[in-house]
Amino acid sequence: MKRKVLIILSTILFIGCTVNEHPEFLKVENIKITESSSKEITITADAYFLNPNDIGGKLKTDAIKVFVNDREMATVSTKTFDVPAKKEFSIPLKTKIPTDSILNTKNIGGLINSLFSKKVKVQYKGDIIYKTFGFSYKYQVDRTDNIKIKL
Repeated sequence: MKRKVLIILSTILFIGCTVNEHPEFLKVENIKITESSSKEITITADAYFLNPNDIGGKLKTDAIKVFVNDREMATVSTKTFDVPAKKEFSIPLKTKIPTDSILNTKNIGGLINSLFSKKVKVQYKGDIIYKTFGFSYKYQVDRTDNIKIKL
């Protein structure tokens, strides 16, 4: 009898927690150069989501490539993020790019153009993966911004 009551209560609880849909991907914003040195440049951005569900999940960002002036320079690889229930949230997308890869001879035309315009074109492109209870969903990210550079 106790077992039946426990099963019924567990079923009611499970049904009461909605997992109607995956969290909604809203935008990628705040792309900026946060640090620069003679060895590397750190570029950050924020990916915004809205989770309408009663339960959370996990987000993983291993497949996002970073392009600078249309040349692939790095891949964003971060820890797994916990998704809060019924909340809007953001996850940081941070990458470090070696300065010598930007100064490569293949990129010299784009670099000279960036020096004159005082802007650099940065693109985040790839997938963010959401997982919960065996269910997964891929979000495609493709955001480009022209970032002002300080000389």
